[in-house]
Amino acid sequence: MKRSAAEIIREYGPFPGVDGVHGVSYDGRHVWFATDGRLNALDPESGKTERSLDVAADAGTAFDGQNLFQIAEDRIQKIDPQTGTVLNTIPAPGSGNSGLAWAEGTLWVGQHRDRKIHQIDPETGAILRTIESNRFVTGVTWSHGELWHGTWENDESELRRVDPQTGAVLERLDMPAGTGVSGLEADGGDRFYCGGGKIGVLRVVRRPR
Repeated sequence: MKRSAAEIIREYGPFPGVDGVHGVSYDGRHVWFATDGRLNALDPESGKTERSLDVAADAGTAFDGQNLFQIAEDRIQKIDPQTGTVLNTIPAPGSGNSGLAWAEGTLWVGQHRDRKIHQIDPETGAILRTIESNRFVTGVTWSHGELWHGTWENDESELRRVDPQTGAVLERLDMPAGTGVSGLEADGGDRFYCGGGKIGVLRVVRRPR
């Protein structure tokens, strides 16, 4: 297993009126981050929040190439990013859901204290696969065919690359002491966008080559 220190290359925020960052996603242009009751679109070059959608948004966020998916308590909402209209709703797998990602035509849902990642059907919410972790699961993302998730437990946080079949940890990026990860998204290149929890910031971590 590889292990190294996470390299933080940029930080956004804290944002006015934002008490915490939950889910994080990326649509190829904007970084979307969930706060209580809003989905916010950030321009990663300027660092400015360009617009917001008024929707329930208390955990993970994902983007399928056209629409956003957002965890809202016991459900996952499919949202039109242009209008904020909720197009469909499916049940979330259990309680304590945290991260959310889109890959292989399916959704991947992190469960925080249950220490699990579920692959689910985006139309029905049916669970297709479950991966166990030995740490609390926060954000979840796919990058270059690799499954990564955030952890945050006992004031220690890291990004983990895991085997999507077995959950075995293949690589760990240790965040600095006192730095948490509350949401996670890869940009398809060399960046991970990480929610900073209750202090209301977004951090950019360089993806290892």
